[in-house]
Amino acid sequence: MNVKSRVRIGAVVGAAALALGALAAPASADPAPNSNGTPNYRVLAGVGSDTTQDVFNGLGTSINSGSLVASYNATGSTTIKTRATNCVIPRPNGSSAGINALRNAVDNNTGCLDFARSSRGVSNSSTTDLTFIPFGKDAVTFAVRGNSALPKALTTAQLTSIYTCDTTSLNGVALTPLLPQAGSGTRSFFLGALGLTEDTFGSCVDDTVQEHNGEALNSAGDIAPYSIAQYIAQTNQPGDVADRRGASVLGSVDGVQPVTGGALNTAFPYNRDVYNVVPTNKLTTANIADTFVGGTSKVCQQTAVINDYGFGTIANCGSTVLKGES
Repeated sequence: MNVKSRVRIGAVVGAAALALGALAAPASADPAPNSNGTPNYRVLAGVGSDTTQDVFNGLGTSINSGSLVASYNATGSTTIKTRATNCVIPRPNGSSAGINALRNAVDNNTGCLDFARSSRGVSNSSTTDLTFIPFGKDAVTFAVRGNSALPKALTTAQLTSIYTCDTTSLNGVALTPLLPQAGSGTRSFFLGALGLTEDTFGSCVDDTVQEHNGEALNSAGDIAPYSIAQYIAQTNQPGDVADRRGASVLGSVDGVQPVTGGALNTAFPYNRDVYNVVPTNKLTTANIADTFVGGTSKVCQQTAVINDYGFGTIANCGSTVLKGES
């Protein structure tokens, strides 16, 4: 693997798109202050995945009238403050970064974090210190620019060849494959779907791009993985979801369309559960249990919010079977 660093600038996609972008308010990176302007720390604090940050902003507003769950976005200010005292921490960007921050809070008994958002499952099963609790279904496909000559339908074999740099052009267009930033759950999931690892994707790949940001696709050859749920949410813009699609469009894989009837196609080949990760020894703590554990938990009961943000509902919502170290 050869990490390439490039500056990617959002594509200018016409005056109409610019006008629409100006009207779309960016998602709030942190819980909004109280009406009197004081910080709104809430009871449970969570960080991590870019994929699920927006749905958790929506859930945080809906559950207990916005008093229980504080979810901090993957990007924004360099640091965040999750408690009134002694809890200024670096902002984690991505699933792995969020899980690491949660584990650090547990190991050092800081009390600064209660859960981590994750778009991947367990990567290290050496202990059962953390429990990965699923709450929704997502899938990942590839995105290209709508005005590019690149195909809008590919096979898994073609995608693998692109990301190992064996295929360098399609339809006469030189390919520039992109991957999300290090620590992204979507990055690890997409590589796994292609049968690749951190050590086997090609040196032509730019792996420095913020995930689910279609504005980073600023040349005809750009291709990147994209959460279908995130794309749907950015299209519909419930709550304060920022429309980052730019000129990107989603592609089909192995003949399967990513969206059907405006909703996630749960039959898409690269589908995944998304999770809230909590310390296993906190599973019976009242606030953790009531919020995350079981099909009657406060999160699992918010099916309308979960669907509004592009995710599918799942039968195993709230399950506590999946455990690991990270």
